[in-house]
Amino acid sequence: MATAKKPAAKKPAAAVKKPAAKAAPAKKAAPAKAAAKPAAKKTAAAKPARTPNPAFMKAMTPSPVLAAVVGSTPLPRTEVTKKIWEYIKKHKLQNEANKRNIDADDKLKAVFGGKKQVTMFEMTKLVSAHLS
Repeated sequence: MATAKKPAAKKPAAAVKKPAAKAAPAKKAAPAKAAAKPAAKKTAAAKPARTPNPAFMKAMTPSPVLAAVVGSTPLPRTEVTKKIWEYIKKHKLQNEANKRNIDADDKLKAVFGGKKQVTMFEMTKLVSAHLS
């Protein structure tokens, strides 16, 4: 009886080999995709240079509350965002546990409408209210 059980044990081992055989053709298909990627890069390089949206480049005047953080000179929205991030990183206001959250100090709390903590996505919405 012991010998009859041994062939039965081999059948599941053969079943294990079948999924491995299916995985091998998938690996062969991956290099074909890698060969297609360099061709896509060549077409992307042929594109003309992208022009910036003029609405983002328009100089906006910050409110007095926001001017305490970024300065009082008129700046485009992109530069305002950059200066706020410089301020956040300089004063280490990014939450260590969740990097998407910004812990406001006194100056930023005034910009954020009194909120102690905002997400980086909320930040742009709250800052846009201070630009005119």
